[in-house]
Amino acid sequence: MKIEVFGGADEAGRVLAREIADGIEDARRANRRYLLGCPGGRSPLPTYRALADEVRQRDLDIRHLVLVMMDEYVVTAEGEFTEVPVISHCSLRRFATQEVFDRLNAAASQGKEIPTNQLWIPDPRATDDYDKALEAAGGIDLFILASGATDGHVAFNPPGTSSESKTRVVQLAETTRRDNLMTFPGFANIQEVPRHGVTIGIATIASLSLRAVLVANGQDKQLAVARVAAAKSYEPDWPSTVLAVCRQAAIYADEEAAALISQSTEVRG
Repeated sequence: MKIEVFGGADEAGRVLAREIADGIEDARRANRRYLLGCPGGRSPLPTYRALADEVRQRDLDIRHLVLVMMDEYVVTAEGEFTEVPVISHCSLRRFATQEVFDRLNAAASQGKEIPTNQLWIPDPRATDDYDKALEAAGGIDLFILASGATDGHVAFNPPGTSSESKTRVVQLAETTRRDNLMTFPGFANIQEVPRHGVTIGIATIASLSLRAVLVANGQDKQLAVARVAAAKSYEPDWPSTVLAVCRQAAIYADEEAAALISQSTEVRG
């Protein structure tokens, strides 16, 4: 896989955002949709912010952009799994709306915004439908990936996840829940972190992504970057190694995150 190390997270975000913006423009000229796979959390935020800048500066028409979210926390209600309330501080639907959908639409000119029905989030009540919809759409043009710092989870796929897994409801690993205490500081302790989530699977990422870029920022992601960079195939004990079996795979990391591998890697920015 291609590994690029940048002087900072913002520079990495700008480079990836320019690539995504180019892809959006190419898809518009080809009169087709552009599917962008989006994780929640801290790692992709510089990319989302830089992409909004690209939309504004280029006056991009993003009516054909589809935002494909990876996962959502779920709780049990009346005997079935349902999304956490959107008003919850940990709602990934809320994150997707505020940090991606609303941010990009605020940067777009009137009449060029993403339609509401093009923010896609897996439904815990109909998980099979998500993979079918992504396949019918021709796959995800570019999937931004992020890795758990201590256990390598990708989306909500815990260590031990099969390479054949698809979108489904999973019980969250304790390590994943502890990682998410940093992502969502509104949690007072691990007991408040939901125990289940709906998530795309490893096979969903590997088979339906036309390109995948793992973004990593900060010292706490050093182990994650080193593990993924060294992977030659998918390693179930570290799910973000799915990147090794993705098409056109790349790691975009800042210097802190890449400290364990950067001696042999050129630094940009």
